[in-house]
Parts: sequence; structure tokens; C-alpha cells
Amino acid sequence: MKILGIDPGTRVCGYGLIDADGPRIRPIRSGTVRSKSSVLARRLKVLYDGLVEVIEESQPDVAAVEGAFYGTNARTAIKIGEGRGMVLLAVTTCGLEVHEYAPAMVKKAVAGTGRAQKSQVQKMVARILDLKELPTPHDASDALAIAICHCHRMRIPGVK
Repeated sequence: MKILGIDPGTRVCGYGLIDADGPRIRPIRSGTVRSKSSVLARRLKVLYDGLVEVIEESQPDVAAVEGAFYGTNARTAIKIGEGRGMVLLAVTTCGLEVHEYAPAMVKKAVAGTGRAQKSQVQKMVARILDLKELPTPHDASDALAIAICHCHRMRIPGVK
């Protein structure tokens, strides 16, 4: 099963594609879609188009998206919501089933603790996927972690 993990953003959207075959998890590709526009609507359009292109090229079976992050800054929360909305639209427009995971759940699935630092997640992603180098940038590493989290969750019967 090909799982596409997505780390939403309004300037950078990370993606990571893995193949889960029985107990083995194999990396396929990862990267980012970026927009430098200063206009939010244009950034979201560029990110949407880029993500749709990744999905069409990769043909994943399912998508896993990082869920909402609850912070104290309302402006930040709104922007994150706009980025997540764009991701959910792109994924569902392409006909994929979507699973959402809280950031702490993703961190716990790959690093063993929901409070892991980005560098810890990055190192564990490299170890789990048997990569010779750390996956970069962090947006792509986080997206791979989201895909790994979904892989682990779908292997545990009765857990959603």
C-alpha cells in the first residue's frame, strides 16, 4: 500500500510517500511544494496545484495529513487552517481517502514521545526507513513521519 503523508503549510507543504508491504516500510519519495508569493490566495493555489501534481505522479492509495495544531495565536491557527483546507481539498479532489493525525500522535508513533523535537523525529524517520542520510527539509521529514504513523495505526486492529 502506498501511503502519502502530508505536512500542510501556507508557504511550504511537505510530502512523503512510503510503500507499506507487510512488516516492511520502504521510502518512495519525499519533498516539498513551495510558494514565494506574498499573496495568500496565490500561495495556496500554487501549493494546491503542486500537491495535485505529486498525487497524480505518485498514485498513492491513501493520504495521511497532520491534524490541527492548537496554539495560542489565533492568526497562526487561522493560517494553518487555510493550509490544511487546501491540502484536504487537493487530496479529496484526487479521490483519496484521508486520515488525520494529531502532531503529538505522529511524534509518538515515530519517536516514542509526543513531545519529540523535529530533529528527533527526523533521526527516527531515517532509522525506520533505513535511509543513509537524514530526510530534509523538516517539512518532508515530518510528512514521512505522518505516513509512518498511518502505517503503524492501520496495522493495529480496531484502532482509528
